[in-house]
Amino acid sequence: MPQDKTGDSGFPSSKLAVLRKHPMFSELEPAALDQLCRYAKHSMLKRGTTIASRGDPGNSLIAVISGTVKISVSSADGRSAILNLIGPGEIVGEVAVLDGLARTADVVANTNCEIFVIDRRDFLPFVRSQPALAMKLIELLCTRLRWTSDQVEEVILQNLPGRLASALLRLTDKHKLAPGGRTIAITQQEISEMVGMTRESINKQLRAWAGRHWVRLEHGAIVVLNAEPLRALTEAGGGSEGD
Repeated sequence: MPQDKTGDSGFPSSKLAVLRKHPMFSELEPAALDQLCRYAKHSMLKRGTTIASRGDPGNSLIAVISGTVKISVSSADGRSAILNLIGPGEIVGEVAVLDGLARTADVVANTNCEIFVIDRRDFLPFVRSQPALAMKLIELLCTRLRWTSDQVEEVILQNLPGRLASALLRLTDKHKLAPGGRTIAITQQEISEMVGMTRESINKQLRAWAGRHWVRLEHGAIVVLNAEPLRALTEAGGGSEGD
């Protein structure tokens, strides 16, 4: 990795630039951003790297700079459920950092990732001194709670088409991707773990929608071509499998 150039503040200019562009920290005053630079530790991770495991101490906050991080849980019999996919401009581990309790899920690099890690001992005093950042954290927690509530509602009330359509729409809306060609970097196995259905059922449904030009299937990705019929499915409760 190339050596970072040092800016006027004494910190690597690339580090300052990345933190300045991160939505969670973009509104910090220059002095506060300099202070955050003292705490943030930069890491480049290969796909599949375990960042944290369920039950680990919640002693750090992870800011995602590039790539995607998977939040998941596993059962004793080997079944896995994906709770969320966290992308650039988002943070991971805020709950355990704030309450000081153990991690509630596994955190794994779903792609090659660039992250900053900030120790809890540094981050909590910093948040107390930055009310605007504290408000952003509250907003983030509310967003995550709504996301979880939506997932629970879908699993309980919707059938497979409705659950799958809702998941695709949430993933595209979440990352604010451009309409008309919205690409979701997710495999069919991963989305099956997100909606709680078998990969075979997911594949059958996606192929039916691909035949109607609602989606396009790519290697390791799903492209939403027409969001309106998917939205109609979620509002109607799903329809029958194969619709």
